[in-house]
Amino acid sequence: MEYHLEVVTLPVSDVDRAAAFYVEKVGFTLDVDYHPSTDFRVVQLTPPGSACSIQIGTGLTEAPPGSTRSTYLIVTDIETARRELSERGVDVSDLRHKAPIDDWKGGWRPGPDPERRNYASFADFTDPDGNTWVLQEIGHRPGT
Repeated sequence: MEYHLEVVTLPVSDVDRAAAFYVEKVGFTLDVDYHPSTDFRVVQLTPPGSACSIQIGTGLTEAPPGSTRSTYLIVTDIETARRELSERGVDVSDLRHKAPIDDWKGGWRPGPDPERRNYASFADFTDPDGNTWVLQEIGHRPGT
């Protein structure tokens, strides 16, 4: 049996503000904005190239706005991803990498992993409500 993660629901306080952030600043695609009543609205957005989407809205979750932590976005070039998000106005943390990677116990050093190893380089950002995101580099190929 295969299981496919299709949607992650994020709790937000202002659906329009959050949708604008994800579309205009983070670059997600708006897939659906269904608003049949004042008590229910679902906005589905998908990161470029992703098979998994996020949903924000009204009447979707009882979780407090901003309570989702460390949702990962995987990228093949963390420096480019950070630069693109920053240029769009997203406040992205500085890059960091696991150190020492071979015996990692939670330590970090600034910048991307010098060898650009998979799962070693990270950056973070938050949405307007405080939901946190982690960029992680996997599959980096120099010069592509």
